Amino acid sequence: MDAHDPAPEMPGASPGTVLGPLVERIDHVGLAVADLDAAIAFYERAFGLHSVHEEVNEEQGVREAMIDVAGSGSFLQLLAPLRPDSPIGKFLARSGEGLQQLAFRVTDIDVAGERLRAAGVRLLYDVPKTGTAGSRVNFVHPKDCGGVLVELVEPAAQLPAH
Repeated sequence: MDAHDPAPEMPGASPGTVLGPLVERIDHVGLAVADLDAAIAFYERAFGLHSVHEEVNEEQGVREAMIDVAGSGSFLQLLAPLRPDSPIGKFLARSGEGLQQLAFRVTDIDVAGERLRAAGVRLLYDVPKTGTAGSRVNFVHPKDCGGVLVELVEPAAQLPAH
C-alpha cells in the first residue's frame, strides 16, 4: 500500500496501524504562554535556543514563534493569545501556561485524516486549516488521545520546514 492510497477498511485497527509511513516525526510541541516576547527571551537565555519564525495567525487568534531545538528538525511552538476568547486564551484561563499540544509531521494530511477517521478517531476540523508558515493542520480530539491535543502538520510544499 502506497502512503497516499486510502486505508482499507480495518475495523478495530489502531490509528498507528492505519497511519503507517504518513507520520514522519514530532514536528513540534506547542506551549501556551502569556507573553510571547518574554517566553522567547527565556528559551534563548536558559537553553540557547532561538526563534526561527514568528507570525500572527488571526484565524487561530495567536501570535506565535517557532523555536529551533538545536537544529534537530523539531521545534517548540510558543503560542500567545491575541484575545481572551481564542483557543489559547481559553486554555491559559483554564490551565495556565504550559504544554498545549503535541504535533506530528505527516506527509499527506488529507490521507492521514481519512485513515484516522476510518479507525474511529475524531478530528476537530472537517477540512484542514492553514497553520504556521502556510502549513496545513488538523487536530485530533483530545478525548481520543488520553487528554492530549494532537496536531497533524503537513508543511507547505513551497517552504522549507519552519
